[in-house]
This record gives sequence, structure tokens and C-alpha cells, in this order.
Amino acid sequence: MARARPPPPPPPPLPLLSPLLLLPLLLPSGCRALEETLMDTKWVTSELAWTSHPESGWEEVSGYDEAMNPIRTYQVCNVHESSQNNWLRTGFIWRQDVQRVYVELKFTVRDCNSIPNIPGSCKETFNLFYYEADSDVASASSPFWMENPYVKVDTIAPDESFSRLDAGRVNTKVRSFGPLSKAGFYLAFQDQGACMSLISVRAFYKKCASTTAGFALFPETLTGAEPTSLVIAPGTCIANAVEVSVPLKLYCNGDGEWMVPVGACTCATGHEPAAKESQCRPCPPGSYKAKQGEGPCLPCPPNSRTTSPASSICTCHSNFYRADSDPADSACTTPSEVPTLHLHSSSGSSLTLSWAPPERPNGVILDYEMKYFEKSEGIASTVTSQKNSVQLDGLRPDARYVVQVRARTVAGYGQYSHPAEFETTSERGSGTQQLQEQLPLIVGSATAGLVFVVAVVVIAVVCLRKQRHSSDSEYTEKLQQYIAPGMKVYIDPFTYEDPNEAVREFAKEIDVSCVKIEEVIGAGEFGEVCRGRLKQPGRREVFVAIKTLKVGYTERQRRDFLSEASIMGQFDHPNIIRLEGVVTKSRPVMILTEFMENCALDSFLRLNDGQFTVIQLVGMLRGIAAGMKYLSEMNYVHRDLAARNILVNSNLVCKVSDFGLSRFLEDDPSDPTYTSSLGGKIPIRWTAPEAIAYRKFTSASDVWSYGIVMWEVMSYGERPYWDMSNQDVINAVEQDYRLPPPMDCPTALHQLMLDCWVRDRNLRPKFSQIVNTLDKLIRNAASLKVIASAQSGMSQPLLDRTVPDYTTFTTVGDWLDAIKMGRYKESFVSAGFASFDLVAQMTAEDLLRIGVTLAGHQKKILSSIQDMRLQMNQTLPVQV
Repeated sequence: MARARPPPPPPPPLPLLSPLLLLPLLLPSGCRALEETLMDTKWVTSELAWTSHPESGWEEVSGYDEAMNPIRTYQVCNVHESSQNNWLRTGFIWRQDVQRVYVELKFTVRDCNSIPNIPGSCKETFNLFYYEADSDVASASSPFWMENPYVKVDTIAPDESFSRLDAGRVNTKVRSFGPLSKAGFYLAFQDQGACMSLISVRAFYKKCASTTAGFALFPETLTGAEPTSLVIAPGTCIANAVEVSVPLKLYCNGDGEWMVPVGACTCATGHEPAAKESQCRPCPPGSYKAKQGEGPCLPCPPNSRTTSPASSICTCHSNFYRADSDPADSACTTPSEVPTLHLHSSSGSSLTLSWAPPERPNGVILDYEMKYFEKSEGIASTVTSQKNSVQLDGLRPDARYVVQVRARTVAGYGQYSHPAEFETTSERGSGTQQLQEQLPLIVGSATAGLVFVVAVVVIAVVCLRKQRHSSDSEYTEKLQQYIAPGMKVYIDPFTYEDPNEAVREFAKEIDVSCVKIEEVIGAGEFGEVCRGRLKQPGRREVFVAIKTLKVGYTERQRRDFLSEASIMGQFDHPNIIRLEGVVTKSRPVMILTEFMENCALDSFLRLNDGQFTVIQLVGMLRGIAAGMKYLSEMNYVHRDLAARNILVNSNLVCKVSDFGLSRFLEDDPSDPTYTSSLGGKIPIRWTAPEAIAYRKFTSASDVWSYGIVMWEVMSYGERPYWDMSNQDVINAVEQDYRLPPPMDCPTALHQLMLDCWVRDRNLRPKFSQIVNTLDKLIRNAASLKVIASAQSGMSQPLLDRTVPDYTTFTTVGDWLDAIKMGRYKESFVSAGFASFDLVAQMTAEDLLRIGVTLAGHQKKILSSIQDMRLQMNQTLPVQV
């Protein structure tokens, strides 16, 4: 019979903690995110009195740090008993409106291999949980001691454990959790068979410190609910600074660090940057700053002074002056004298003289005073002239006269010019003098005749060149030269033997060091489109849009890519996108244009459906028409005028863009906008019939496209001809069907659209006429209150497909999607309007009650409800 094995001796006390290991956490110096503590047991000297379950689990003990300061810790070591489930819960911790909390744990763990005679259930990990509540409601039995309702954060494992002979090694772990929504929370720790000591627990949150960037002040900002969250902090310009780009905002990331600045301020006039660009300091007396920006204050120019700080200009000393047109940095002077006098003609009794005006007259010249006398006598006479020329009469023949002249402004008389001597002729020389007086007229007539002959020759050469290239050039209707003074016409860059020459002539080369790419905002035919900044010497930094040429391009692709810059660089108009320059001497090759904050017009209108007044929409259309008028006067035909190719800035100014020739390259079957026709790609829905059939592109075909743009604008970005195929569109237009007026479109505007869609291109209005018509409508706002019906105009309108048949939809949500009001689906369902019978009875008050507050959206929904009632054969009144 086997003898029973005696029970093992009790285990010796396990070393859990060495007091000398409780060292403070030393943070490295430098810029760090701000951390605010919600709870920290390190500084608690009295009992923590946390709740444990069961009572035989976690135990609160006292210890000392290296300075012999008392601390409170919790430990547990029931490793000789199986199936351990020991819970420890902190007291209630107020959240203080933060959404994400970080927990720093300092603990030691005993190595299971160093503990003798233990079952296989020993562990070296523990679990961290949290539980949210609106008040301190927890008790010894509630919430239940299990994973649900607690929320698990993580299983915590040590980096280093210690054995019996080692000193305890302190592990530090940081975990976070969120989003939090209630007033506070508890932390809970679950032990399932470890031998460990919880030395300290710190709950804290992160925030971005208040900072100054770009001369703007950004407030202290809490981080977001997730580690990847970006929280927007609005900024305000510091004292004595003004906005140069808006909105002002910084993003606070999950680590409490600032990133992605948007917008900027700069020092106002009379102030200069100071304290590492965190202040705008007033210019001290004796200095000034005329323009806002980053430059320093400058000493006053000669003969000027300032009488107070923060001056934007220095005032002139007494008896010194500065002209109205003089810049602020010009010196103050006394009136400048008149330069040299010139003799135009002389006779036996008169002298005709002229002179150039003073270069710096210190104001508007009121008149000139001339002093003259016969040299042999010395008795002076004076005459006054409003012009810079005079004829002196009553003189003696064959006599020498001394003449001086001075200018008069509001500042008084200037100095007399240096004396000049002129001689009258003898009586017998009068015939020769008459010939001399008539000689300029003879020479002028001959010169005018020569200019006429040269002009005729130039025009003939241009016409011959145009005829010779008619079969090769895509732009057969554009003149290629400057044919008359002051009359600038578009020059096709593809007429240059070397297209790079056109780039050098029309586009400014920018050093790549001046360009900073910030983010990718889209993709184009040749590469990525980015947003960035351009800072050129002597100019303030500006936002720019950057088109880049993708790697591995061919020489033809480079030529076609840069051709847009060669075209754009010839234009200068407030409604044409402005070219800033090109980068061709480094990689990647770039085209830089002004940055338009609201991007393309079609997507901008869809995003802001119903939010603009008719006058605002007409103002946008007027800007587009003005830009096209400028292009047509330069003999440039756009060929792809559409809302997608109109860019909008933050002030709702619309600018015509997309002057590239990519649309005439190889076909892209994935893009239904451009359809092959006679070897090229054509945007069928925007293109005039003669351009589709015969590739006859003119300013008149651009006018047709402009009519489609008008329809896009008034329908807030609706797709022209809806879901009709391109062939159906061609057939309908050929049968004289035209688009109906968009909802709430004024009759005058739809009539202008129909005028643009006249079949005979010679009868369509010119862009100059369109601008005048829109100007009249804007001045006479009452004319825009007459709303067009679906049958307005002389051409046959297409079926208005913006009014769908409600019976074709299974749910109210589907119907809302069809009328592009899907954003209100949840509002309709939540308010109980889940059936078409109930929707048909809705009023404007109902829409306001469920959150449809935009007037344009109310009109659109109520109009569709009215159609629904007609389809139901109901006659309930609709409040609009």
C-alpha cells in the first residue's frame, strides 16, 4: 500500500516590491503635448479604499519611495490556487468633457518559473477595463464582476518580470480608450493568477497647447475621440495683424500635436514681425511700413518724419512735398524744375517752344509760367500756359532771346529751368520757315502711307499662312499674329516649330525652391493635381494649384501638358484662371495656377443645392460670360465650356479654366463625357450640332455650350439631359427639342438659354450681347421674378424628367433620392412620414419641424409633393 505524500510546505513570502524602485518618471526636455491628470495614485498618502472582489484577492499595502515618502499600492499573489478571478475597481473619475482617456500603469510581475510548487495556472498578465456612468453609482455588487458590462481595454503584459533573487523591475505601460460620453468612469483590473504589484495608476488626457502660428492665435484644444482624430481649432489674428487667407484653423491630432495649418495672418501696415513672428510690433517713431506683410519697418525717406508709432507713411517736412502718385518710400522734395526747352519753329516775329513736364511735380500741375527777354536788352516779360508748349509773339526779327519756364502746383512754383537761348529769323527767311513748318505734315503723311502698305502686306502673309495650315492645325479660325497696335489675338502654341519656345514666351519659369506641395487634391490627364504654396522673392506667399506631369512621360505628353500653360499665359482677365508659372528645369514638371477654394462649379453647386439667391446665380453666370467675351475677342475658341471646367473661389467669383488639349488625344472609353466623332473626343451634351456633325468649332459653338452652363447653374449642377444616352441627345437636338427651364428659373434666363441654342449659329447672340443682357437683368431685379413654365420658349422642350412618378418607387427614401433630397430620409422616417399618403399631406410647417430649413430645399420637396398630389388626383393646397 502506497504511503500518502505529505503536503508541500507553505511557500515563502514573495518579494513583490522594492521601495527603491518607485522612481519618478523623468520626462525629456523639449516641446511636448500637454497632459492633464484626472487621477494619480502616486501622490496619495491615505488609503485608496478601492473596491475588490473577492476580498481574498487584491490587497492594499503601504510602501515608500526613494525619498521615504509613503505611497499606497495594490498587490495580489494567489498563484497556488487555481481558477483565480480577482477584480479591483477604482473610485469614480470625472471625465471633464474629454473624449479619450489615457492610463499609465506602473507595476511589477513575478516570473512564474521562479515560484516553486505552483500549478499550471500561474500567469504573468492582467486585464484593464473601464465602466462609464453619469454619477458615482457603483457598489460592491454592481456592476457585475464580469467583462460585460465592463469594457475591456487591453491585456497588459510586462516587458520584464523578476525572480525571487532579483530586485523588482518596474514596468510602465500606457493605454487609451474612448470615445467617452457620460459624466465619468471607473477603471477596473482583473487578475487571473498572477503574482504582481500595481504600484501606481495615472489617468490623464492630452490636448494641444495654445500656440501662435502664421501670426494667428489658436486656443488650447482637446484631442479627439480616436487616436487618428483631427480636431479643428479656429484661429484669430494676433494684435496688429490682418487676415491674408481664410478660414484660420489648425488641426490637433490624437497625440496633442498641431498639424496642417490653414489660412494665415500677417502684420498690418505700420507694424513689423517680432518675437520669432509671434508678435506684430508697432514701427517706432522715425520709421514706417506702408504695406501689410512680413517686411520690417523702414527709416523715413529724406525730408520726412513720423509723429507717432505705427505709422504707415512718413509726412513731409515743411516746404517739402510728395506727389499723390509717388510711392511711400520716395523722398520729399521741393517742386522739381522743368527740363530742357525745345524749339519747334521760329519766324521773324515769333518762337514756338515746348518742354517735357517735370518728372516729380509734387502734385497736379496747374499751369506753367514762362519768363523771356531779348538778350541785348535784359527786360523780362512773362506769359502763362496751361499746356507744356507756348508761342511767343511780337518779337523782333533776327534777335536772340533768353527763355526760362517753371511749373506751378498746389505746393507753389517750382524752380525756373536753366536759361535757354533761341533766335528769331530775318524777314527774308519766312518762305523757308513756312516750308519747315509744313515739313512734319508731309513726312507724317508719307509715314502713314507706308504703315498702311506694311499692314496690307502683313495681313496678306497671315491669310496665306492660315490657308497653308488649314488642313493641319486644329485651330483654323484663329489668327496667329499681332495684326494691329493694341489688338492682341491668341497665338496657337502648336504653330511654333519648337513648342518649348511658346512655353518660354508665354509662361514664367519658377524656381522649384519657391514651391511647396502640401496635399494631393485630385488627378488629371497627365498626373496629380495638388494644393501648395508659392513664395517668390519680394512677393507674399500665395496658395496655388499645382498640376504635375507623371513620371515616364513621352516628349509628346510633355509638349501637350505644357501647351496649356502656353495658352493660359496669354490671358489676363479676372474671370480667366491665372497662370502663376511653370517648373520645367526640374522634376516633376509643374504648371502653377491661382488656387480656387471652392473647386469646380458643378460639384460646388450640388454641394450647396438651393442655398443661393437668383441674383447670386446670375452674378456667377455674368462672370463666366465676361471671361468668354474676353476669349472670343482674342479669337480663342474654348471647345469644352462646361460647369466642370469653371472654378469658383471663396468670393463666388467664377473663372474659366481647362485650356489643355488632352480632350483631343486618344479616346478613353471609361469617360462617357467625351465621345469619339470624326477622330476626336467631343462632350456631346455641351456641344453645338454643327460642331458634332462637321467639327465646326467657333465662338458661336461656345455660345451654345454657355447656354448648357446656364442650365447647369440654374439647376444646381443637374446633369444636362439627365440619363439620356449621347445618341438620344443628338437625335432630340436635331428634332429641335431643347432642355426645359429648371425649377424656379426666371423666364428671361431660360429665353436666353434658348437663344444660345438656336440652330443657325449666325443667329446666336455674341458673348458681348450676353454680358449686356445679364447686366440689364441684374440692374432690373424685378425681371427675374417671372418664373418660366415647362412650356416656355419657342423651341420644343424635352420632357422634364426632374419630376419623377412617385408610383415607380417602393419607399419614400427612394423617392427622396430621385429628387436629390436623400439627405432628409432619416428625418422623414423619424417624424412618421413613411408612406406616400402621409407625405402628400405635408406642408411647409411640417418640413420646418423635421429640419428642412433651406428655402431652396423646401421649394423642391413641396413642388414634388404637388406633382405627387396631381398623380393621386388630389387637390389639397400646398403652402410654398
